[in-house]
Amino acid sequence: ESIIMRRIILRVFALVGICLLVSTVQAQAKKTSPAKKPSPAVMLRGKAIFEKECLSCHQADGAGIARMNPTLIGTKWVLGPKEQLIRIVMYGLKVPIVVNDDEYYNPMPAHTYMTDEQISDVLTYVRNSFGNRASAVSPAEVKRVRAKGNK
Repeated sequence: ESIIMRRIILRVFALVGICLLVSTVQAQAKKTSPAKKPSPAVMLRGKAIFEKECLSCHQADGAGIARMNPTLIGTKWVLGPKEQLIRIVMYGLKVPIVVNDDEYYNPMPAHTYMTDEQISDVLTYVRNSFGNRASAVSPAEVKRVRAKGNK
């Protein structure tokens, strides 16, 4: 009887251990899962805005123009903090910027005339095009930045 009981106890402990391992792996997978794919409608609107407002400087492939306009591919400026990116698009940039160890001096014009939705759509498009994969920018995030003003 005691041998049978020991086997049962060992199996229970093994089962509990496996369950804990599986739940830990699942929790870790949730933390590291890629950003949710933006809706096709947002990507379509964002692409149209990009083609009208951004393409001439940043090019159709997002690679920019050497020593003039920076790339939008895989940079901390595009994939990093959203507020910083929203500010650059909304208020422009008049100081030099370093992107991937290259310095760019060409100023970027302000786009304050664009709506919150237009800015969120184009930034979501850029953050999820040209090989980039990042979370979407919401109109509410753009609205919060606009409310703070150009500080």
